[in-house]
Amino acid sequence: MNLGTLIVEVIAVLLILYALLILLYRRLWKKLSPIMLEAQYEIPVNRIRFSIIIPARNEEENIATCLTSILGGSYPNVLYDITVVDDFSTDGTGDILRQLQTQFPGRLKVIELAKMLDSRPINSYKKKALELAISQATGDWILTTDADCIVPVDWLAYFDEYIRKSGKRFVAAPVRFTDMGSFVSKFQCLDFLSLQGVTGAAVGGGLMSMCNGANLGYEKAFFEQVGGFTGIDQLASGDDMFLMQKMQERQPGSTGYLFAAKATVSTLPMPDWTSLINQRIRWASKAGTYKDWKIKLVLLLVYLVNLGLLLLFVIGLFHPALLLSWTGLILFKFLIELSFMWPVAAFFQQRYLLRWFLVMQPFHIAYTVVAGWLGLFGKYKWKGRSVK
Repeated sequence: MNLGTLIVEVIAVLLILYALLILLYRRLWKKLSPIMLEAQYEIPVNRIRFSIIIPARNEEENIATCLTSILGGSYPNVLYDITVVDDFSTDGTGDILRQLQTQFPGRLKVIELAKMLDSRPINSYKKKALELAISQATGDWILTTDADCIVPVDWLAYFDEYIRKSGKRFVAAPVRFTDMGSFVSKFQCLDFLSLQGVTGAAVGGGLMSMCNGANLGYEKAFFEQVGGFTGIDQLASGDDMFLMQKMQERQPGSTGYLFAAKATVSTLPMPDWTSLINQRIRWASKAGTYKDWKIKLVLLLVYLVNLGLLLLFVIGLFHPALLLSWTGLILFKFLIELSFMWPVAAFFQQRYLLRWFLVMQPFHIAYTVVAGWLGLFGKYKWKGRSVK
């Protein structure tokens, strides 16, 4: 047996294991039950009071749209408050927030992080921003989203419905990227669809703790019971997943997934490849500190599959016969993933993007290997800050 044949066989075995994992995710996704909203109510009886927290840094182009989408929602005004934490913005974000406070008196609170902290740098400004806002929150539940997000009109109503019916204390909810039309935008939309599909399947099926800070909620009392971000505040990222893991460890079965298309928050993709790689390095940077062995095992398998396919392609450039095997393995990977992406894309109303799915495969393989490696061993820039 020559080296090329051995490499092909190893990758084939890894792909079979990967295929079984994807089929498991597909089965768990298909078992999710949609959350239906009850008839509209006039009197807010026994409804949950929410405190919505939005960390914002240099978001002058997005913050007004984000806040307007929340303030224009269907949930009673008396049952929620909004706090925006201005994270040392150097653009016009602060001015816009002051204008909105005048426009919506008493409904919007702004915390300026620069006035709350001394000059010493910290590694996680976002966790500090959330921590400060939560300490002043008056709601029973904390909801978080990002300053570049748009929430649907019944966003709070769906959280209220799910929490009261499920009894969960931490809730992950769906997020999707808005397709801006460019190649890099479609690439991100497809990549994020797969991540969100895995999140819904894994959390809904009780398999792993996964979430995204652009759309999640947790009971304020539960946050305090687990000590908030203590123990994870040294990490620049992970204000969502690490907190979820802490809560799941404290009370198994307390986390759930809000499976409702009309509760989906929309956010913007990165404008270019450099920004995208920096974002994905930031996401990948926390992988080495996960306590959940299942997540680590899944990440390792995904990385090895993509690394193997990338290496096989490079070797195939010098041994063309191996390119045929590489093509076959790519097609197998594509078909397995498509079986999962088909129902996921339908839920997020982005099935039209799947026409790009095969074309994106080689790009996605290379990007996964590079971003994964740099996430563990490199550094990145985010919102003008360098993070190691």
